[in-house]
Amino acid sequence: MKKITYSTLAVLALGAAFMLGCKGKEKAPKGEVEVVVPCSGPDYFTTNKVFRANSIGESQDQVTSKKKALANARAELASSIQTTVKAVTDNYVNSREMNNKEQVEERFEQLNREIVDQKLTGVKTICEKLMKTGQDTYKTYIAIELSAEELVASYNERLSKDDRLKIDYDYEKFKETFEKEMEKMGNN
Repeated sequence: MKKITYSTLAVLALGAAFMLGCKGKEKAPKGEVEVVVPCSGPDYFTTNKVFRANSIGESQDQVTSKKKALANARAELASSIQTTVKAVTDNYVNSREMNNKEQVEERFEQLNREIVDQKLTGVKTICEKLMKTGQDTYKTYIAIELSAEELVASYNERLSKDDRLKIDYDYEKFKETFEKEMEKMGNN
């Protein structure tokens, strides 16, 4: 009797493990196949600590495929940073109610472009996969990131050196506004 009980338990345990393993896999709708893209997905999304971007580059030349992927990812990263900093600038300038609002916004935008161009040289590659396709081309999948903290530090350094902005600039307020905007991005 005990032998039957133990073997029955073992069969039930294996069956439960199999059922749990299959439960997590959803079937794709009929006629569709899920495409898994390397270096993408939730692990590669922007958070409240880092800006992230990913891209794909394809070429008959291995090095060119990597250059394309990196250039596309950098462009996406720069766009994300510029959008975020534009929102931060608008919120910061509006909350400070500066007399020369238009001039301050214009100066912030100019500094934004300069800083983004400068900081993009310091991006970190967090994922890179090279594939060879059936058409004898190379595909590079890449994901990069840039620390939000380093970006804010760069803004602080540049803004505090700008004589026109130094008068109205409050680092703590700017950082607080920036962190609020990053929190929004981290929650999406």
